[in-house]
Amino acid sequence: MRKMRILAMGMCAAMTLSLAACGGGSSSSTTTAAGGDGGTTAASSDSTGGGSGQQLIIYTNSGSNGRDVWLKEQAAEQGFNIEVVQIQAGDLGNRIISEKNNVQADLVFGLNNVEYEKLKAEDTMVPWEPEWADEVDLSLGDPDGYYYPIVIQPLVNMMNEDLENPPKDYTDLLSDEWTDKYTILNFGGGTGKTMLAGLLVRYQDPEGELGISEEGWETVRKWIQNGHMEVSGEDYVGAVIDGTRPICEMWGSGVLQNEEERNANFQIMVPEVGVPYVTEQVAILKGRDNTDEAIAFANWFGSAEVQEAWMNQFGTIPCNEKALANAPENVKEFIDSVHQQDIDWAFVAENLDAWVEKAELEFVQ
Repeated sequence: MRKMRILAMGMCAAMTLSLAACGGGSSSSTTTAAGGDGGTTAASSDSTGGGSGQQLIIYTNSGSNGRDVWLKEQAAEQGFNIEVVQIQAGDLGNRIISEKNNVQADLVFGLNNVEYEKLKAEDTMVPWEPEWADEVDLSLGDPDGYYYPIVIQPLVNMMNEDLENPPKDYTDLLSDEWTDKYTILNFGGGTGKTMLAGLLVRYQDPEGELGISEEGWETVRKWIQNGHMEVSGEDYVGAVIDGTRPICEMWGSGVLQNEEERNANFQIMVPEVGVPYVTEQVAILKGRDNTDEAIAFANWFGSAEVQEAWMNQFGTIPCNEKALANAPENVKEFIDSVHQQDIDWAFVAENLDAWVEKAELEFVQ
């Protein structure tokens, strides 16, 4: 029996999971089957009802790289008629708020606690309780029951497998040696914004501009201007693999999925202070007539069966403990290779939008 330990941060709280993964003799009722294309199929759950066929519009920032297609196909087998709309995280929260008086979607998943707190403040969601609530650490979600944890995402810099003397920290990237050798994801997305926050919080100063010291802002300026900001449509992962730009930011499941799909291996930068961990959540949006169907879908999607299949297909790290207990070896190895940065998420939530605005207006060229 192998012990695994993950550290995962909610907005104001941290948790530690100690899970035992058993080989072959698991008592979990989770079952998955390999599809004909080598993919993973989500089995139905005896405890989770299927859908009624009533159409659901689902907003997410986690529908790329085939996730939307897989989810739609698997959901259809359980009677759910869903349309998945992929929108990057920074824009997604703003979209939901802008539509609060003319709500267009029934459910949202993938955003982190910081974004959900903004949605909660704008009264865009309804409280609910999933059937799988006792299978996740509820301290990672909302104490008032508006959103619940689905997936843990460590955010890292992944590097070319053969890169010699790789940088060990963001601060190493400021030197001429790494000029134009690393890709920074745009700040409209959740990963890009959170990685920016992970660097800025090291320089917290109550007397500084937006709570950050002058040294911190100068570090961020050099980091941005010495690197390469993501350009829409470019293959920045391919640039890491072929070595033309051997470092890029990536969410945890993206590392594992790209290794599998591109037959590649990556080094991971793990600064001594750790890397940001975010928790993707699921919530039911307010103002639609499909609330019961949306809750039924969320019960199915967050179940151990589906989250295990989601993990096996896309390399995610599920919050559902039953699913995580059956994690494949590459997921376990990735978990063991990183550790969590200590971040004051309340401080981040209060300042993140202003930080992004300053960085984009003053530093991005």
